[in-house]
Amino acid sequence: MNNTPGWSSPGSSPSDGQEPVGSGPADATGHPGPAPSADQPGGQQQSSGVKWAKEQPPPGQWTAPTGTPAPGRTPPPPPGSGWGTPGGYGGPGGYSAWGTGWGGPPPAAKPGVIPLRPLGLGEILDGAVTTMRTYWRTVLGVSLVVAVLTQIVVILAQRPTSARTNQVLGDPNATPAEIGGAMLDSLLGSGAVFVVTMAGTVVATALLTMVTSRAVLGRPVTVGEAWRDARPLLLKLFGLVLLLLLICLGIVTAGALPGILVAAAGSPLGGAGLAFLGILAACVPALWLAIRFSLASPALMLEKQGITKAMSRSAKLVRGSWWRIFGIQLLTVVLTSMVSLVVALPFAVIALLSGGDGLAGFLEGTPEPSWSYLIISGIGAVIGLTITLPISACVTVLLYIDQRIRREALDLELARAAGVPGHGSAPTAPGS
Repeated sequence: MNNTPGWSSPGSSPSDGQEPVGSGPADATGHPGPAPSADQPGGQQQSSGVKWAKEQPPPGQWTAPTGTPAPGRTPPPPPGSGWGTPGGYGGPGGYSAWGTGWGGPPPAAKPGVIPLRPLGLGEILDGAVTTMRTYWRTVLGVSLVVAVLTQIVVILAQRPTSARTNQVLGDPNATPAEIGGAMLDSLLGSGAVFVVTMAGTVVATALLTMVTSRAVLGRPVTVGEAWRDARPLLLKLFGLVLLLLLICLGIVTAGALPGILVAAAGSPLGGAGLAFLGILAACVPALWLAIRFSLASPALMLEKQGITKAMSRSAKLVRGSWWRIFGIQLLTVVLTSMVSLVVALPFAVIALLSGGDGLAGFLEGTPEPSWSYLIISGIGAVIGLTITLPISACVTVLLYIDQRIRREALDLELARAAGVPGHGSAPTAPGS
């Protein structure tokens, strides 16, 4: 038998009540001699050494002993577990020590809104909603202010431009100069709305990025603290967003250019069809680049990088996970669009019934929307944007954190920063 401490199972044993052969004292050559009988001198059994009992169970019926192990001995692992096996030390799920349970890793630390480990789709969406629910004063305060200011500009720009455009386009005797002027007014109004909307979205994204980064660590943050952290990087963030828009717009314009040239050469119908196909083809690389650089914004804000460095960081983090990030971002867009529609639809119906000539005037093509219609529909848009803007921003930040956890073990640094027990101070990872 094995006399070393620890776990050892008995080997095969003699059966049928026969004594083991060669269990007597050794002779001069060192080989064991015959066992002494009880009626011979010195046949009394020795008090030292290990002896098999006469009555042994049949072969193949050995079972592992149960009960409390002897002092100083290590308890055996359960069947199927052990060193290098699944569920034990060295296996895929073997993180538990002796006596602390088997079959899986310990639960991940969760100091804030997400567990500090690679995240699934549900955990990312849940983390965004939990951030809104836990820090609702800060999150909804930021998004509400941005939504109100943006919608005020939209109403002020939409009222005069839409009235003149509808009036000119509805007049069969309008001159080309009047039509061109109306289109220019509409373009300028849409441009002003776009600039203000983009500015508000950028500011809200910067502030919500800081809020979400604190929420991951379980630390509260006020609007003033978020603004103090985000303000030095706002110009860079504006530049990043503008650069990405120009890149995508340039790709789409290049796709439409052949059609535009054909239309200018005297074939408007063929040029329009070619331009449409070119735009569809150009949307593929534009979408690919948009997802590739979708994590540049949180990389710029949280790593305090430059524009080009943030874009390269996003490309590195997205590499190999493009389809996953595209799917999560697409699902987020679908969900937020549905929420906006559900919120805005009742207000739009009320606005139609209460504004101007009511629903009949809208169906007849009333040239000028009333102030009541714009204000009531604007309230619905404000509520929808207040809810959906934080979800989109938080999902992007959590995707960035998830990719860094998967590639750079950021969870260890976050655990140290959050003061999770068992994580001492250590140098931060590059780019943190």
